[in-house]
Amino acid sequence: MPEIPSTPSDGNVKVLLVPEIADTSAPTVAELTGEGVIDISCYLTGDGLNLTSDQAAITDERLCTTQVFEKPGRKTNTAEVTYIDNTNSAYETDSNEAAETLVEGSNHHIVTRRGVSYETEIESAQKVSVWPVQAGMQRDVPAEANSVTRTMQKLFVTGNVRQKVAVASAA
Repeated sequence: MPEIPSTPSDGNVKVLLVPEIADTSAPTVAELTGEGVIDISCYLTGDGLNLTSDQAAITDERLCTTQVFEKPGRKTNTAEVTYIDNTNSAYETDSNEAAETLVEGSNHHIVTRRGVSYETEIESAQKVSVWPVQAGMQRDVPAEANSVTRTMQKLFVTGNVRQKVAVASAA
């Protein structure tokens, strides 16, 4: 079997907070690069993007067999982020967009793009995942030695999550 290459995740993930997306199954380049879009990739800690999906199983037991069969059931998507929080520091004015944007109760679309260098601009046909969310309360991460000031926040999923959808070029 030939060796199968892999793509490192370090430096190859972009995470955007997008205020509005008309069709989450086909977000446009304009929507993902327009006014109001906040790139929070560099605010997130290395383990600070926790977007998870799970699917329940529906058991399908039959009188005629000793096996229990399954069918796919409801899906559950959860989101939580941990990010650098520069509140009250010398960096608050120009480097605190994650904390200032993810105000409790605010609505956003978390858009992730993986497998492409972070520096690469969003282009049509790239695959992204779109998570419509409402920000929960901000929780301070306890201070610890050799660390930075961080905030954790649950993001409540408010609509259908679209995984690996192509970015559309049309506005």
